[in-house]
Order: sequence, then structure tokens, then C-alpha cells
Amino acid sequence: MVPDSSATAARLKRPSWRDPRLLMGILLVLVSVAGVVFLVNSADRTTEVYAARDGIGVGEALTAENVVRAKVRLGETEQHYIPVESGLPEGVVAVQRIAKDQLVPRASLGEVDQLDRKPVALTIDETLPSQAVEGARVDVWVAQPDAKNGYGEPKLLLSGAEIAEVTAGSTALGSTKTTVLMVLVEDSHMPALLGAQANEAKISVVWNPGGGSR
Repeated sequence: MVPDSSATAARLKRPSWRDPRLLMGILLVLVSVAGVVFLVNSADRTTEVYAARDGIGVGEALTAENVVRAKVRLGETEQHYIPVESGLPEGVVAVQRIAKDQLVPRASLGEVDQLDRKPVALTIDETLPSQAVEGARVDVWVAQPDAKNGYGEPKLLLSGAEIAEVTAGSTALGSTKTTVLMVLVEDSHMPALLGAQANEAKISVVWNPGGGSR
């Protein structure tokens, strides 16, 4: 049987630009290329947000002096930080310490009324551990004075109190070096701590590596 030359010619005919299968193939290629370009551009996109210049303490507002601008790739976490294009937020303060060079998270900001801890100055005569720095947690122990001009057994007053500031101090005559710790204290513990200070109790701090508080 002799092959039909007309049928063979039809099969070998070059596809037309009007062929829907060819158009669909071109469309799929274009969509694929566009998808790759979008993914590459998204992965390479940077956002300018605020970061702490030297550390921002609890109760401190964001200002042009305590923040810097940082260009970073945040991806899906972008909404958790403060974009520079929105400007510095007003009417809010830090409710958690923001360390030096740390990006400013929205969760660390709130209104003044939301502050549940207030700074209290503790004068410490003893040598502090090297870990007792701003942002670290310490346990505060108090020994009340007794009738024998001594002190009673120390008792734990604060567990996992956060240090807001560390400064060098001295006695009234300047002969003894001391350290002044600003620790953040909840209102519920304030009467006991202020009462111990008024009673001239001996106050000591111990580094709490676990950071647990009560």
C-alpha cells in the first residue's frame, strides 16, 4: 500500500503561530520566568527599620538620638518591626529593654500605662559578678538588722530582677567604692524592697543565669 503523500505532508507541516498548543507553551514559559524573577527580587529586597544605637531602657521613648537606621532582609517577619518610612512612633515607650544594635520590635513598645516594672536604685557594697550588666537578671537578697547590731539571715526578696543600669558610686566621704544598680521592680514587690531600704537592711545581689522571676 502506497502512503498518502498528502497525509504525510500534513504531519510535517510547521506549526502556525495561531496554533493554540504553541501559544499555550509560550505562555507557560513566560509565567515560569516571571515567577523566578519575582522570587529573586523578593529574596533580595531590603527594608529600612530602626535599631537601638546604644541600648534603650524600659520606660524610654524612641528618639533620633537613641536609634539608628538599618537595612535588612526581613521577609515574612517585616511586620514585627518599625519601618523608617513610617517615622518614629509617638506616645509609646520601651516596655522591654532593647539591646545595642538590636532591631526595634513592635512587641517591645507600649504606652506608659502598660509598664508593670519601675526602676529602683540599689546601692551595693560588695563586688558584683562580671555578668551583672544592663539587661542581665539578678536575685536580690535582704538581711534585716537585728538587736545585736548585726544582721539576720538573708532572705530572697526578688528573683530574676532585670538590671536597667549599672553605675559606680561611693560613700558620703568618698572612702568606699560602691555600685548602684537600677533594677526593675513590679509594684507588688515595691513595699517590701522600699521598706528594707528604709530599715537600712543589707542588700545583696546574685547573678541569676536562668533569668527566672516570680
